[in-house]
Amino acid sequence: MQVDNKILDDLARVAGGALGAFSSLREEVEGQLRQQFERVLSRMDVVSREEHEAVRAMAAKAREEQELLAERIATLEATVASLATAASTQPLPADHAPVVSESAPAPSVIADPGSKPADAGA
Repeated sequence: MQVDNKILDDLARVAGGALGAFSSLREEVEGQLRQQFERVLSRMDVVSREEHEAVRAMAAKAREEQELLAERIATLEATVASLATAASTQPLPADHAPVVSESAPAPSVIADPGSKPADAGA
């Protein structure tokens, strides 16, 4: 019985040593793979996690602002529509009616306010 325990102890020691060797081999392979992936990613010109998160936060803020502005526009459009409806249903008072003068002849050509008279440049 004593001999069996000694053999089992030796086998356990050899197996433990092999597992230790495999563990260090695994760590070395992981390190090599990580370096290779980092080299490939650096050549691909991808953004970092921090840059991605910063742009994501900016996009979320822009979306919130756009939704607020859309609500403001809808409110303003409703106000304009209600004012237009109210204005179209109420007649204008007599003192606000357009005045038409029959004594002055109507101009045949209406000048553009931004243009200069023809004789001003000569």
